[in-house]
Amino acid sequence: MLAAVFGNLIEQFDWLAFGLFAPMFAGQFFPSADPVSSLLSTFAVFAAGMFCRPVGGILLARFADRRGRKPALMLAIVLMTGGSLLIGLSPTYAQIGVAAPLLLAVARIAQGISAGGEWPSAVTFLMELAPKNRRCRYGSFFAITGAGGVMIASLLGAVLSGVLGSSAMAAYGWRAPFLLGGVFGLLLLVLRSRIGESAVFERDVRAERTRGSLSALLRGHWRSVLLTVVFVAGTTVVSSIWTAVVPAMGQRIAPAGEVYWVVVVCTLASMAVQIPIGMLGDRFGVHPLLAVFGAGCAVLGPFAYLGIGPSPVNLLFSYGSGILFITFLTAAMPTVMAAMYPARLRTIGIGLPHSVTTALFGGVTPWLATYLAGRGASGWFIAGAVVTVLAAWGAAIVAVRRASRPRAEDGGARPIGTTVTTYDTAA
Repeated sequence: MLAAVFGNLIEQFDWLAFGLFAPMFAGQFFPSADPVSSLLSTFAVFAAGMFCRPVGGILLARFADRRGRKPALMLAIVLMTGGSLLIGLSPTYAQIGVAAPLLLAVARIAQGISAGGEWPSAVTFLMELAPKNRRCRYGSFFAITGAGGVMIASLLGAVLSGVLGSSAMAAYGWRAPFLLGGVFGLLLLVLRSRIGESAVFERDVRAERTRGSLSALLRGHWRSVLLTVVFVAGTTVVSSIWTAVVPAMGQRIAPAGEVYWVVVVCTLASMAVQIPIGMLGDRFGVHPLLAVFGAGCAVLGPFAYLGIGPSPVNLLFSYGSGILFITFLTAAMPTVMAAMYPARLRTIGIGLPHSVTTALFGGVTPWLATYLAGRGASGWFIAGAVVTVLAAWGAAIVAVRRASRPRAEDGGARPIGTTVTTYDTAA
């Protein structure tokens, strides 16, 4: 379990570290008289990494279905670790000129490919490992490790800002989280080298001729793919806004270091309630969790964006409200996604639509929100409207389709460990 979920910690740590520290190192790679222009260029590199997620979602996920879950997990962490170390050690624009932003882009592309294949491979591995009556609880560990990555990145930023100060952070302090991410990755690489292959893969997948087939997925399971796209579209906008844009914008309007502590407090709270929420999902099903997520974002989303301000209370509300409702989503998401596809196509079935949709919505959202806010438009209100509509729409469609509702013949759980797809004629 640790080998599967700890990669999510590293991914979230690196992803949030880029958003948190972007205002500090933007001028190092994209020098400009306008700080907003430098930040926009940095978020464009962030978007480039997001756009490379489909490559990992196709290649690494197909590799996981063809060759095994373990080899894919190993390759994903190698790419993520290499990207982190490259960012942490990269020279600046003043030292090597245009090669500096190019190295930054290469590092983010490698991390984007890793992120596209890491999550679907790890979800597949863990859901095939989990007992059928504890899948939401097992899936909750993805959220806990992801929140752990957020907390470590935020805590590190708060400590470094307090100890080094703004000038030292902009000069060299921003490198620390990326170097630490590289160390985390090397430790995980050792851990994953000691795990065994998924028993479901050995029993039900390895002998299948159509395992990992993209054509078989699109011909026989296009409804599952479409449903995954709609589901992920809304949730990705929510997550990218609250975990990347809110901290970055909060740094511009709040005292130095304050936003880090806000993120730490909200993250600790979400980690504390994640397992209980997962237990509720195992007891009552995933649909109530999705309903709470959609309704909460629709009701409180606009108030969160309109109410953002420099005070700790406003920052806690703007950031914390989103994180709370995302917790309900993250407890249900692995179970829902894994139950949509048969074992021979499970990883690519999750990875392809998830990575493509994440790239389209997650890569553009931070850049668009920053662009609108920098030109005096009400970027928060516009982004909030998009968030609430897509989140409510995606969660509602998933809820009514009943894609993961337990069937009596399965003993109260979807057949994650079999080659029988959840989409039959009746569905």
